[in-house]
Amino acid sequence: MAADVTLTLVIPLYNEEVNIQKLFERCTSALTAWTEAYEIICINDGSSDKTLELLKSIHKLDSRWKVISLSRNFGHQQAFLCGLSRATGHLVAMMDGDLQDPPELLKKFYETMQESDCDVVYGIRSKRKESAFKKLMYQSYYRILKKMANIEIPLDSGDFCLMKKEVAFNLVATREQSLFIRGIRSWLGYKQVGYVYERDARFGGEPKYTFKKLFQLAYNGIFSFSQMPVKLLTSLGFWVVLISVFYSVYALYIKITSPNVPQGFTTLAIAIFFFGGVQLIALGIIGEYVLRIYDETRNRPLFIEKEVLW
Repeated sequence: MAADVTLTLVIPLYNEEVNIQKLFERCTSALTAWTEAYEIICINDGSSDKTLELLKSIHKLDSRWKVISLSRNFGHQQAFLCGLSRATGHLVAMMDGDLQDPPELLKKFYETMQESDCDVVYGIRSKRKESAFKKLMYQSYYRILKKMANIEIPLDSGDFCLMKKEVAFNLVATREQSLFIRGIRSWLGYKQVGYVYERDARFGGEPKYTFKKLFQLAYNGIFSFSQMPVKLLTSLGFWVVLISVFYSVYALYIKITSPNVPQGFTTLAIAIFFFGGVQLIALGIIGEYVLRIYDETRNRPLFIEKEVLW
């Protein structure tokens, strides 16, 4: 790679003190073998352990390791956006700090970019070293999202990628409150190519994406890139009305042909509960969209930088 080509690697970190030293060794080795003209932007996303202290020590050893410390824990996607907004490289890479995504693959990503003449190379996870339940949930979610989304979001792809600076610039410019970066990256267009790899197990520490956070990320993906929830309501409403018409005709027929047939309380109770449930679901889905509109109109910053070491 030519010496005048600069690479920026963005890594969000939250309570990753056990991984910092290994992250430093592997990233430095992988990128130095590729180019000397690189920078690594580490975002301390409100860590409560020694993550920031260790990052400061690394910054003193190698000034190419930049550090941004946020005022609190804003979230994984927001931390990525913070780093991307500061990227100066002609090429910009995104990678998690738990070493599940191998930094050694970034050179392969670049070679793929050159061969394919594309703007983005993203990782496709062929295997996950995680529990069977988690793997099933991930696989199911990506396939459901693919069916529901109004854009093409590649199956089993994550945030791990290499992209040209113009793509990163436009990604940052979206500034959505409910961030789903891999979806925004697909929405931007450009020529994008997948690279299949086997995702490693976490090097150390506990996963920071709890079930609640994973659910919220999945929720953002569906509501930000799909009109299906609202369209589903319309379809449900249509079928409910259709069934009601047929039932009304049936009830009228029974009333005329058998006037002495007693009216059933059970049928009435079922109808009330059914329509009540449909209305609550409808209000919930519409309310979700209204809440997202409200979040966007408040226009609060997605992150706040407390300390910057450059």
